[in-house]
Amino acid sequence: MSKEKFEMFRGNDNQFYFRLKAPNAEVIGSSEGYTTKQSAEHGIASVRVNSQNDSRYTYWQSAANSKWYFHLKAVNGEIILQSQGYTSKQNALGGIAAAKRYSPTASTVDLTLANSY
Repeated sequence: MSKEKFEMFRGNDNQFYFRLKAPNAEVIGSSEGYTTKQSAEHGIASVRVNSQNDSRYTYWQSAANSKWYFHLKAVNGEIILQSQGYTSKQNALGGIAAAKRYSPTASTVDLTLANSY
């Protein structure tokens, strides 16, 4: 059984974020900050849908550190998932493939509830 998942959490800025993790626990990509939990949940739903469309991805090599990155964008052009830095173009393309493979079926783990009493 795969254990791919979206983890939703609160940042130090009190905003809501999520990250998509592969079954090996590697982070595939992370979100921007959202002011409400509901907005972050909508972001996850958007990743699930848009991840299946190749035209929603952009990838590039950074001039600053020579690492490769990708973004997944929504229909409106907003970035909904951004990758970590990869050491090669092939690895960045592998990250895109992982996002496509895992995001539709990934469970959502709400870490914002962990410290609620």
